[in-house]
Amino acid sequence: MSSINIAIDGPAGAGKSTIAKAASKKLGFIYVDTGALYRAVGVNALRRGIMPSDADKVEKSLSDVKVELKFVDGQQRVYLNGEDVSEEIRTPPASMAASDVSAIPAVRAFLFDLQRDIASKNNCLMDGRDIGTVVLPHAQIKIFLTASVEARAQRRYKELTEKGMTVDYNNVLEEMIQRDYNDSHREIAPLKPAEDSVILDTTELDLQQSIDAVLSLVEEKLGK
Repeated sequence: MSSINIAIDGPAGAGKSTIAKAASKKLGFIYVDTGALYRAVGVNALRRGIMPSDADKVEKSLSDVKVELKFVDGQQRVYLNGEDVSEEIRTPPASMAASDVSAIPAVRAFLFDLQRDIASKNNCLMDGRDIGTVVLPHAQIKIFLTASVEARAQRRYKELTEKGMTVDYNNVLEEMIQRDYNDSHREIAPLKPAEDSVILDTTELDLQQSIDAVLSLVEEKLGK
């Protein structure tokens, strides 16, 4: 029997990772956060003093980069050249770097096979920007998760401050607006709902309601 793949796409701060992680645990599926992979490539560029938007230099840097996903006690951890960078990739600079490197075709090709290989071997719930449209176009279930930019910025601000980071809400909002623009206007695999995806707006939903809504959609599609 072939594996069951669930694709969840959506803009930054829509809660994809948190919701997908909880839903996959409930379903007993592997959770794959593809944004974490792009963040790792972005961090690699920053560490090397490369502008993440410099396509030529970023492409050249891929020749000796190894990005891995490992599942430790059911939790996804991201490794860059053998080092666990799961915390570092969650910083605002890593987020903006991910937006830049994800527009580079060579980076997308570099990570494409890794993502598809995981999906072919496991029942998985994969989230990102182009999972339903490009990476897993034949996924049995596709969900486009969204919310107002203000709601998403507020959630991201809360997430960062709870981690002890000093951030300004207006800066978070401005970065969110810029990230939305970058993701939806890039030439390669722009952010957009797949034609056969279900759009789920979580602006008025709390976390548990959002998780329940995703699980309901999955159960409905799988006929459970």
